[in-house]
Amino acid sequence: MMVAFVAALSTFLRFPEETDAVVAPVAALFASEDGAAPHGPIRDGLSAHFTFCHSGGGSNCVVDGDTFWFADEKYRIADIDTPETHPARCAEEAALGGAATERLQQWLNAGAFSLESAGRDSDRYGRKLRIVTRGGDSVGSLLIGEGLARPWEGRRRPWCTGAS
Repeated sequence: MMVAFVAALSTFLRFPEETDAVVAPVAALFASEDGAAPHGPIRDGLSAHFTFCHSGGGSNCVVDGDTFWFADEKYRIADIDTPETHPARCAEEAALGGAATERLQQWLNAGAFSLESAGRDSDRYGRKLRIVTRGGDSVGSLLIGEGLARPWEGRRRPWCTGAS
């Protein structure tokens, strides 16, 4: 209903060249994931200042490229796999894992985010499995696009060249 109102208002005010610029972002805020009836705007209401975890548990810190602590809970980003850092199996994995860890910390500190269900609540290590998003976009997709992660395929694969 809100989208229709904005579209009608834009047309009534005779700003046809600006109609798409106004309606498209508003429509995106009110659309559901499948484009069906609106369910309200996406609300990224979680935020904190994230540091790096140096040992053991933590609060609001990044462990590696796909694991972090937030509000005293440990989370695993469910839609990606990133290189190991504790310990890395080769120099290549260590460098890529360090870059993924730093990028996740930057992203988490850049603004409010959401934690979305991934189907299962937690993994065998007790980490909460979540898709981490901002404005509906997954940080996992960002890390994949930057070459710092790959999609989760149900198991880990080696990151070192020549490993099988």
